Amino acid sequence: MAGRLFSKSKFRFFVSSLLRNVSPSALQESSLLLKPRAQFLEQCPAEGVPWARRFHDGRPRGPLWRGKKLIGKEALFAISGLKRFKDDGEKLEKFIKTHVSRLLKLDMIAVLSELERQEEVSLAVKMFGVIQKQDWYKPDVFLYKDLIIALARCKKMDEAMQLWETMRKEELFPDSQTYTEVIRGFLRYGSPADAMNIYEDMKLSPDPPDELPFRIMLKGLIPHPLLRNRVKQDFEELFPERHVYDPPEEIFGVR
Repeated sequence: MAGRLFSKSKFRFFVSSLLRNVSPSALQESSLLLKPRAQFLEQCPAEGVPWARRFHDGRPRGPLWRGKKLIGKEALFAISGLKRFKDDGEKLEKFIKTHVSRLLKLDMIAVLSELERQEEVSLAVKMFGVIQKQDWYKPDVFLYKDLIIALARCKKMDEAMQLWETMRKEELFPDSQTYTEVIRGFLRYGSPADAMNIYEDMKLSPDPPDELPFRIMLKGLIPHPLLRNRVKQDFEELFPERHVYDPPEEIFGVR
């Protein structure tokens, strides 16, 4: 019994003397090892712990989590209602007046972008009309651009050109991507003459044209060799270092 008491007293004396010689910073670092993994990783800088990034605590990552919250509840409700009443003009106008028109600026833009993404282009045009009536609205080339591209990809070229004319009246100039998608849309729609009109407008743009719309014209105008030769000549003048592939003469109908 006396031997046990003596050994315990020696152990307490050894621990107390050991703790006197340990610095507070060392105690703080060692205490991290006893904390949960998530708390430990938060307090340890990544550069100090090279293996810290290999672990994940199961929570949603930052960008992904923020991405899911970009559209608020009011905007989601507006999108659902617009799609529900899109075939009933009277109910649609009533819903727009009572719910959509009351949305905040960011929610309205979010609704417009989501309708474009879902290819609900007719509803997107209506939503854009609501935005244009707001006091805070100012002509924005990017709003026009996204909507025109969405219409062109859905082959709604008449509505796309109506927006195009409105954009030009507001002294806004489309960029190369807008020209590309509208030209592509007209070629798919089977209207090379309209594609050539947009092409001529592109050449008068203050921004220098890119190579891509020329490539699309050269490919889409294969059945129309005279128009294609005009585009090819312009392409060779603007991009002399680039090569133009000419298909066999049989494709042009020349024997």
